[in-house]
Amino acid sequence: MSMKGQETRGFQSEVKQLLQLMIHSLYSNKEIFVRELISNASDAADKLRFRALSKPELYEGDGELRVRLSLDKEKRTLTLSDNGIGMSRDEVIDNLGTIAKSGTKAFLESMGSDDVKDSQLIGQFGVGFYSAFIVADKVTVRTRAAGAPADAGVYWESAGEGDYTIADISKADRGTEITLHMREGEDEFLDDWRLKSVISKYSDHIALPVEVETRSTEGEGDEAEETVTWEKINKAQALWTRSKGEISDEEYHEFYKHLSHDFSDPLIWSHNRVEGKQEYTSLLYIPSQAPWDMWNRDHKHGLKLYVQRVFIMDEAEQFMPNYLRFVKGLIDSNDLPLNVSREILQDSRVTQNLKSALTKRALQMLEKLARDSAEEYQTFWQQFGLVLKEGPGEDTANSASIAKLLRFATTRSDSSVQTVSLDDYIARMVEGQEKIYYITADSYAAAKSSPHLELLRKKGIEVLLLSDRIDEWMMSYLTEYEGKSFQSVSKADESLDKLADEETEEQKDAEKALEPFVERVKTFLGDRVKEVRLTHRLTDTPAIVTTDANDMTTQMAKLFAAAGQAAPEIKYIFELNPDHQLVKRAADVSDDAGFGEWIELLMDQALLAERGTLEDPNQFIRRMNQLLTA
Repeated sequence: MSMKGQETRGFQSEVKQLLQLMIHSLYSNKEIFVRELISNASDAADKLRFRALSKPELYEGDGELRVRLSLDKEKRTLTLSDNGIGMSRDEVIDNLGTIAKSGTKAFLESMGSDDVKDSQLIGQFGVGFYSAFIVADKVTVRTRAAGAPADAGVYWESAGEGDYTIADISKADRGTEITLHMREGEDEFLDDWRLKSVISKYSDHIALPVEVETRSTEGEGDEAEETVTWEKINKAQALWTRSKGEISDEEYHEFYKHLSHDFSDPLIWSHNRVEGKQEYTSLLYIPSQAPWDMWNRDHKHGLKLYVQRVFIMDEAEQFMPNYLRFVKGLIDSNDLPLNVSREILQDSRVTQNLKSALTKRALQMLEKLARDSAEEYQTFWQQFGLVLKEGPGEDTANSASIAKLLRFATTRSDSSVQTVSLDDYIARMVEGQEKIYYITADSYAAAKSSPHLELLRKKGIEVLLLSDRIDEWMMSYLTEYEGKSFQSVSKADESLDKLADEETEEQKDAEKALEPFVERVKTFLGDRVKEVRLTHRLTDTPAIVTTDANDMTTQMAKLFAAAGQAAPEIKYIFELNPDHQLVKRAADVSDDAGFGEWIELLMDQALLAERGTLEDPNQFIRRMNQLLTA
């Protein structure tokens, strides 16, 4: 084999780290290298079919796509070859020498030695090709891109340590051939029978024929002739085109892994064939684990798109709303043109109709999961709840279905784990309760201990405790559920005032006596507050601040600030508890300077409880110490 332009290049450092991690962590399940390499071959065939729609000459006269495996026990090699799209020299360097995902470096560095055992994390890279190094101490690749001349072949070889060799060669046929030089002790993969059983286990659902070489000798002595035959091992029919009844759960799981390069099983899936005005087949999956880069800006998501069983594109995000970006799967449409582009998809009526149907299907799948297994739904919520919370603001048409799927922490338990549905909450509403009460804060602890909850706790009314950054934004779109409106307990509201106990004559007299005190506080604070009033919503706290029904909340103002936007200054209502010792004490202070110090202290306490911060904490501490020692 003549080689030109030979050079040795170092792997990108992430590849080196990944190789070491992978060999250790996936070793207990090493046969998956067969699945990964066949999966790549299947993708290469898909890409060729798609490109050949507009350039049939890429088939080079051979349109029978397949992947073939052959063994050489003496040389201890396993060779896997496909006649798919193939690669150019630059593509080999990009695909086999680097990992293109942004954030990879930080992610790998954050993985401690404990995580190494966690094959799930490694699996999220779609390690594909590199899995060959689990069983091979040297891997050789020969490839040529479809449509390129015979002398444009590329040779790549590495022992999976720190570098690889690359060179130009001649290769008569298009596609990629990977030869694994097996490590000592990996003889099981040099056994025909074992290899065939692994292929049937992992690759039955792949639409490409997977064939294994069988050699047999006929005749004896000098007359002996060796014949080579290829035996097809898998069904080679695209899984989604088969009828549901004949597909096992195991096959659905394996197909999911091929599709998503995830190593964990999915939580649930939905396979549907629709006929009528639109004809399509969809197969959607909910993963059991969020990908490590889900919050990266360039995180790729979307469905695999096929048109009349021909693969068209990966990550077609036009068929799923952003808040369902964790859904994996494919759609095979009979109504789109074969030459459809992302631009055409964007504006197509067919796409809009499919998106709306698939969105409903995904939400129904989640409802089914919640109905059938609270435990599995909890797994889903912990992984993807934050993403689903983007739904009410993004998809008003389905807001009722989304609201049904939300889960909350509440005052009913001592746990910050979000497990309570709105249906659970409504079923427990107390007599006379008109609204669904909630509070938003920076943390679960701050929400749970907020003075705004005192009256509701006394009345045995459950309150939703919201402390995720997105919650305040979500609640601005979630206005009602099952005819009940949502009410923030930190806002002024009639329904909250109604909950307070009927005032006794004594209390009324006491309040009348405090009218001059309230006027004095108003005069002192001036336009720093919107209003000063007495409240019966408190039991243990002297004072709180609330916002008016139509004003911006504290949490919303924080969101504006975090996004670098100027939020309007909030004018709070200052509410004082007439039964509290400190309020009574302040009311008795006659000199103006001392009175001012007490009111400032009560105001700062209320602001601290509401915002979690003060503009001048040192001043607050100085004032409090002074009053404590007075």
